[in-house]
Amino acid sequence: MLKQILLTPFQKFIKLESLAGVLLFGATIIALVWANSSYGASYESLLQYKIGISSEGFELKKPLILWINDGLMAIFFFLIGLELKRELLIGEINTLKKAAFPLVAALGGVFVPVMLFLMLNQDPSTTKAWGIPMATDIAFALAILGTLGKRVPLSLKIFLTAFAIIDDIAAVLVIAIFYSSNINWMFILIGLAIIGVLAILNYKWRYSLGVGLVLAVIVWFLFLKSGIHPTIAGVLLAFTIPIKRKIDMEFFTVNLESISNVIANTSKKGPKRLLTEDEINHIDHIDDLTFKVRSPLQHLEHELHSLTAYFILPVFAFANAGVVISTNYNFNFALMANIAISLFLGKLIGVTLFSYIGVKTGITELPSKVKFSQIVGIASIAGVGFTMSIFIDNLAFATDLISMNSAKVGIIIGSLTAGIVGYLILRFTSKTA
Repeated sequence: MLKQILLTPFQKFIKLESLAGVLLFGATIIALVWANSSYGASYESLLQYKIGISSEGFELKKPLILWINDGLMAIFFFLIGLELKRELLIGEINTLKKAAFPLVAALGGVFVPVMLFLMLNQDPSTTKAWGIPMATDIAFALAILGTLGKRVPLSLKIFLTAFAIIDDIAAVLVIAIFYSSNINWMFILIGLAIIGVLAILNYKWRYSLGVGLVLAVIVWFLFLKSGIHPTIAGVLLAFTIPIKRKIDMEFFTVNLESISNVIANTSKKGPKRLLTEDEINHIDHIDDLTFKVRSPLQHLEHELHSLTAYFILPVFAFANAGVVISTNYNFNFALMANIAISLFLGKLIGVTLFSYIGVKTGITELPSKVKFSQIVGIASIAGVGFTMSIFIDNLAFATDLISMNSAKVGIIIGSLTAGIVGYLILRFTSKTA
């Protein structure tokens, strides 16, 4: 019973991410069909439609696609930041022993694809795409595992999640360090100072969502104008959110039982009446207790997960996957092939090789109920880059539409190949539990 209670939240997370993967796939298909139909011009026109505010001396107007990539994706990166903080403090990578196996696997999944791309790439103008094949899309990956049902042990799904989170850490660092230019350090310093003030407010005084939201918008704007991609602000802001609760569950349940008994006794006076002043005070006390027993980080993560999975990521996929595929289009086929190969083979070889070395040298050990052949399947599925890969592609080729679209096609081909091969490996190497 205890094991079932403990695993339920993670199982719910898997189901949520699996459905998100289905929505991502659907949004991608819709974007590709629309962009390549006779109504393709309307798709492009929609994405380039400018939205914003302007007044004398100030203007913030951007095309819809940039609001999605710079604005909505900042919320996605904020959620990533919350997940990273939770995992580092109390999750699957909070100790060296827990983190060892997914960490070693993730290192292989980062370095080998990057090195493979640099070896294959012969065009100096596309070298900046090296960061594209290092990413793993957790939603798509877990959606593929979801189709295998009970053939895949839960420990394998936990490994994939921890592996993908470490992957995200690497991707965030790469974006911050290598895909930012013309940095205005004054704006960065002001933004970091506000983040510092927010962290102190959250830890020393009562956490306030309203105050945090206002300051977060200011920090996002400063990062937007600084030259560092504003999504990095989302990650940094997430680390200011407290994870500790003000009161423990035992204190909460004792007080809740006491208050509920008092309210139950007074309710016998008749159902058709207004609440007494004491009853209102008791209910307010319950609200206060509920606020204090809930971890702010866990609460925000819970609230944002559905928004991100069911809206933000599908919208991002819809806005960025609509590549016009035509024989008349001047694709960079070498770049396309290099991205696809690096995503598929780079991840497959890198994760498998580093995992094998880790186990053989005794640095790591396989998760319970997991065979190494299943790790090979996960290594292939790790090549499903999609969301983060497309995001890095947009940064790498912001002014080069041909390279950007060529890389997107390569991402789609590589991710599709990696997903199918990984599914087949797991399908034939795993038995139904």
